[in-house]
Amino acid sequence: MTRIFLVDDHPMVRGGLRAMLAAEPDLLVVGEASQGQALLDQLPTTPTDVVLLDINMPVLDGLATTQRLRAEFPEVKVLILSMLSHERYVAQLFEAGALGYALKNAEPDEMVLAIHSVAAGRPYLCSELGLLLLAKEQQTQENAVEIMEGPNPYNFSQRELEVLRLLAQGLTNADIATQLLTSKRTIETHRQQLLAKTNAKNAAALIKLAVEEGILR
Repeated sequence: MTRIFLVDDHPMVRGGLRAMLAAEPDLLVVGEASQGQALLDQLPTTPTDVVLLDINMPVLDGLATTQRLRAEFPEVKVLILSMLSHERYVAQLFEAGALGYALKNAEPDEMVLAIHSVAAGRPYLCSELGLLLLAKEQQTQENAVEIMEGPNPYNFSQRELEVLRLLAQGLTNADIATQLLTSKRTIETHRQQLLAKTNAKNAAALIKLAVEEGILR
């Protein structure tokens, strides 16, 4: 039996989820809360396997709640349930510790699949979001500065090459984080690694060197 806690500031949403999950014999709703702090207050006395968590809530939102759950209740799995489909939200929540992300308009069968996957410790991204992100990635690749498959004299990793390519397009760290579905801090780390490996003083010098070496063309 998978024990589920519903966290959403709209009572009708929680009611709809509870009614849907009641039809599943191996899923049990053990609690409800309208925001993250209320969840955290109840968890010590409410054994829970999976938290279904909205993002936009008062007091303690979904991002902050996920970070607190990872620190204070690491055994509890987090499945984000939101109408927000922008890749930046997806990246931020996975970075914070969520194991799954589904849209509220997902079909009941997909919602149940998402819960089972997260409960089993498997990452889950709903099909609609997956298709959206795939389409954006394809568009990015079409518009990208090409990376040559040959020269790589500085032993850049594949992710460092991706960051280098996007820097060459003039994107900021925040923009690159959005494109690559990761955090701004992670991109800043990759950027510093690129500078350190090449001894370049700044991004402009880094890109100039990469072009001269044939890494970018």
